[in-house]
Amino acid sequence: MTAHLLRTPLHALHVELGAKMVPFAGYDMPVNYPGGILAEHRHCRDFAALFDVSHMGQLQLRGDDAAAALETLVPMDVVDLPVGKQRYAFFTNAAGGLLDDLMVTRRADHLFLVVNAACKEADQRHLVTHIGHRCTMVPLPERALLALQGPAAVKALAQLDAGVADLTFMTGGDFTLAGASCFVTRSGYTGEDGFEISVPADAAERLARALLALPDVKPAGLGARDTLRLEAGLCLYGHDINENTTPVEAGLTWAIQKVRRPGGARAGGYPGAAVIESQLALGPKIKRVGLAGLEKVPVREGAPIVDAQGHKLGHVTSGTLGPTVFEPVAMAYLAANHAIAHHEVYAEVRGKRLPMRVAPMPFTPHRYHR
Repeated sequence: MTAHLLRTPLHALHVELGAKMVPFAGYDMPVNYPGGILAEHRHCRDFAALFDVSHMGQLQLRGDDAAAALETLVPMDVVDLPVGKQRYAFFTNAAGGLLDDLMVTRRADHLFLVVNAACKEADQRHLVTHIGHRCTMVPLPERALLALQGPAAVKALAQLDAGVADLTFMTGGDFTLAGASCFVTRSGYTGEDGFEISVPADAAERLARALLALPDVKPAGLGARDTLRLEAGLCLYGHDINENTTPVEAGLTWAIQKVRRPGGARAGGYPGAAVIESQLALGPKIKRVGLAGLEKVPVREGAPIVDAQGHKLGHVTSGTLGPTVFEPVAMAYLAANHAIAHHEVYAEVRGKRLPMRVAPMPFTPHRYHR
């Protein structure tokens, strides 16, 4: 059944720990361990959870022109990003849609990118096709990626290298962890303080075991990762954002720096700039919003959102019963005139209309170490 699926360097460890394995983005990945998704979610919010995210794509852009070249594909300020700083970014297409979202960190002699697993091959082709003549793209398949997330993450990781405690949110540096040369950023996908650790694949299991031996650290799978990021109001590519949604519709304009906006020194110059700049000026027709359920029934991806008269207003892109907030939470795209805080709408689930309220995100406050 799983013979055709790729495996991360931690696959044997997941099986040893009793993980339930599922196909995800072409990989055999742990969805949860024997304790279950709810326990893993709460452990991450209260202590520290270790996630295997080695399926994601890691790559370098090398060359003096790499930052300026990357700016022709993303509406972010990459040129002025200081060494050791990380930035959220996204590739856009000619219609202003999102091809993928990614993390970019400036290292001393290159840019380090982390892209989504399902998009990594397309992203690599995109980079080589459009800017391969200006810089060199170096994939890093020989590296694994671990995420240690939660309020106890810093105390745990500092037991392996005390220097990690000096990092602040969205910064990174080189550290030796369990005898391995690692690149660590203080970032993540849970809304909690935490770290993402790029480690040589052959040292990944040793590092994971060293972390799991610490009293506050437990393993967590894709199930908890999804409920955590949803409570944190963070988009999942292919669900909440895709090639047909623009960053303005998705509420991601905070990630477009002033220098790349109309009137900025390096405004435009990326795919779909005219569409995105028009939406920045005039507003989008649809908007991504948070929804809080007024009944204890979870609302899942694809559920139509309607008004009291049954007129369709939009659809749900992600939904769950929030383990921290104890209520159904969802993300949806709604017609802009209905995307108003506290506005009541209805989700259609199995023939029933469930009342929901447009709610500000995140549903759970971010606790990043700034």
